[in-house]
Amino acid sequence: MIEVGIIDYGMGNLNSVQKSVERQNVHCALITKPEEVLKAEKLILPGVGAFEDAIRFLKASGLVEPMLEKIKAGTPFLGICLGMQMLFDKSWENGEFEGLGLFHGEVRRFQFTEAQREAAGEKLSIPHMGWNQVTVEQPNHPFWKGVEPGTYFYFVHSYHVVPTEPECIATKTTYGYEFCSAVTRENLVGTQFHPEKSQGNGARLLENFVKRM
Repeated sequence: MIEVGIIDYGMGNLNSVQKSVERQNVHCALITKPEEVLKAEKLILPGVGAFEDAIRFLKASGLVEPMLEKIKAGTPFLGICLGMQMLFDKSWENGEFEGLGLFHGEVRRFQFTEAQREAAGEKLSIPHMGWNQVTVEQPNHPFWKGVEPGTYFYFVHSYHVVPTEPECIATKTTYGYEFCSAVTRENLVGTQFHPEKSQGNGARLLENFVKRM
């Protein structure tokens, strides 16, 4: 049995995620085959890259069905950055592409009005890159245990999720305007920021995922 399986679909910062999880003293392995998904006690879907390429590879590899089976069965599941975006209905990154539909809503590119740029008082470059604060909307969920209001995490993204179900929004972040930076529903969690790049704060979240979910 694999304690934590990291789904490898050909793109993403897999090594840094794996090393961060292994610091929690658990058996962690990269998963490339459908049967390996079914052996994992917890699953992580990381991601850096283009939505179209990632979702196509994921579906073609045969990993989607066992992933959905495990999620339905209550297996703790964490999507990171692009891995979270793929959990939504669709993305508008370089076209219109269908996601996994586990959360309802879509993925849109940052777009700022002149008023928003002026109000920010700083250059709002795309991608949104660097440290930013989150406001936790679901403090009672075990994944967010110990995360204080205004905690900083590390972001690198040009697109963000726009949920149509407000109750799934776990954290909010402001960059020109307020956007959803994480989602949570029971055993399913997604973060737009990178816990594996967020030092102590990110380590706390990964510990919560491994030991409390």
